[in-house]
Amino acid sequence: MSYKIGLVGKPSVGKSSFFNAATMNDVPEGAYPFTTIDPSIGEAYVRVECAAPEFDESCTPSVGYCDHGMRYVPVKLVDVAGLIPGAHEGKGLGNQFLTDLNEADVLVHVVDFSGETDIEGEATEGHDPREDIDFLENELDMWYLGVLEKGIDRYRSGYHGEDKDVEVDLAEQMSAFKTNKDEIKQIILSLGLELDPDEWDDADKESLAREIRKRTKPIIIAANKMDKPVSQENYEEITADADYEHLTFVPTSAHAEKALKKADEGGVVDYRPGDDDFDIVGDVSDEQEAGLEQIREFVAEFGGTGVQQSLENALFDVMGAIAIFPGSANGKSDSQGVFRDCFILPEGSTTEDFAYHLHSDIGDGLLHGIDCHSKRQIGSDHELAHRDVVEIVSTN
Repeated sequence: MSYKIGLVGKPSVGKSSFFNAATMNDVPEGAYPFTTIDPSIGEAYVRVECAAPEFDESCTPSVGYCDHGMRYVPVKLVDVAGLIPGAHEGKGLGNQFLTDLNEADVLVHVVDFSGETDIEGEATEGHDPREDIDFLENELDMWYLGVLEKGIDRYRSGYHGEDKDVEVDLAEQMSAFKTNKDEIKQIILSLGLELDPDEWDDADKESLAREIRKRTKPIIIAANKMDKPVSQENYEEITADADYEHLTFVPTSAHAEKALKKADEGGVVDYRPGDDDFDIVGDVSDEQEAGLEQIREFVAEFGGTGVQQSLENALFDVMGAIAIFPGSANGKSDSQGVFRDCFILPEGSTTEDFAYHLHSDIGDGLLHGIDCHSKRQIGSDHELAHRDVVEIVSTN
């Protein structure tokens, strides 16, 4: 599991419910601040259409599972400690939150769209979810700004001697955010700034910190509790607001997802995570049937409960990650099984990147790859596409 998705948001918005629905773990849930004190890490799944049927084969996954031609590939999901305003200054569980958060590649911000929890996570009515969206982005931006300013101080101190470039010091100071000097330089120039911090005013620094954050900690919004009418009203208003065009919103009901998964485990319904419908296959009371029919209306309207969709939007749409199957021209993954593995790689990965992902020795000995669909040879610098099936030919 090479990717880690972080669940973030203020207390009591349903982060732990989302986590439990996605992983079917039993972390504490409660309508009070800091239910989650330590980060909970679990295994969730993202869906990838299996390549095996295209080779007239049935897969034998080594990790995850396959259901009706859909591979469920494991990813790490982290429910980090509750966040309150001032976290970048160490308030609440701020320092722990930021430390845990930095391990995540992409963030799913769980927001209570019903407006029934205030900015501190306390019960209320009529709260504007935009305040939650804004405060999280602001906390992260201020956190990045603090680290950025340390990098500027490092540059001004002459740490690298006379002929140093500002992007070098900034990249080293911000290396924990998985960035590099080339990306930092590109961002500085894209904002129309000079490569000299002495030319930057406070607004320039804030803009730079925000842009680095957006590129290194992308966010999607899981609009939770969307099974309530007031949530749907807020959703329509906020998604039409131009100030939030830079964000992806996913209508979500963590409660509905968990209810369906438990009902599926109990043999009451036939449900596959991410589907927009289900079948009632067991005996249910009139009250249970009424509840399930309410859930059915929700998943039909929004294309699912939103839990599975949030994870996949974060990884594949926002991050641009791709799924690659190792294989061979005859469709066999290796002597131990058929299409045993499915790996999630960064956008723009090449044949060489894939070879090194499999093993450093395989990468060192790489000769070329084979596109198993076309049976054509591909070079080491060939850029791979989502759901490619690739055989690696290596001297090792």
